[in-house]
Amino acid sequence: MGISVNLPDMNIKEDEIKLLLAIKLLEEETVSLGKAAEIAGYTEKAFVEVLLHRGVAPLKYSDLGLDKEMRNV
Repeated sequence: MGISVNLPDMNIKEDEIKLLLAIKLLEEETVSLGKAAEIAGYTEKAFVEVLLHRGVAPLKYSDLGLDKEMRNV
């Protein structure tokens, strides 16, 4: 499935738009890490490296999940 979006002329390459979309969808927990990597056109490993370089956490722990993890340490 492809999506076509008409945007005004911008000095942003299509690859950058895909990356920004993938990051936002991941941050909003709309898609998984693997799906976000696919949207951005990266392998999961490469996408995680891009996220870390941009200061974006590749994984999120819910408050409950973090509390559970801390109890298991």
